[in-house]
Amino acid sequence: MKKPSTKTQSVRIIGGRWRGRKILFPEINDLRPTLGRTRETLFNWLRPEISGTRCLDLFAGSGALGIEALSQGAGEVVLVENEPSIFRALEKSVTDLGEPTCQTIRANGVTYLTAVTEPFDIIFLDPPYAQPEVLGACLKLIAERKLAKNYIYVESNQSELIEEICSINGFKIDRRTSSASTFSALVANR
Repeated sequence: MKKPSTKTQSVRIIGGRWRGRKILFPEINDLRPTLGRTRETLFNWLRPEISGTRCLDLFAGSGALGIEALSQGAGEVVLVENEPSIFRALEKSVTDLGEPTCQTIRANGVTYLTAVTEPFDIIFLDPPYAQPEVLGACLKLIAERKLAKNYIYVESNQSELIEEICSINGFKIDRRTSSASTFSALVANR
């Protein structure tokens, strides 16, 4: 059996009360935190509305999106991650912040959406690129269960996929950006 990697990577919080703080996470092949300039664009879009919001960072990975939201004024953040070593690093990051309004949950993202009952103001949805069907399943559940009050941030390596799945599930693309092979959109209910 191959021994898990003990190497770590880091991502830096770009704004708010924890600006400049590093978040550490394990080096794992499919883990790719949202790029700093993409996060900067996203939070420039959200800045007028982020204060006091309840946010969900589904497929949280490093936790960069959810922790950035807290740093920039969100009232509550739920971070959901299923991979054990990533989840442990995420828990440590949250413990180090000492922030009681940030909750970590170890669960499969789709399963979590079927169980949660209270909607979120903002949902960050960045599932593994190698599983595009997960993006569709999540957006379908979010729409059917009315889990997003305001916005959903969606990230994929396929812009057409984002457009198609949003349209099928009754969401409109409010804003979009791209960087390298990543396509991002801020979507809302029609």
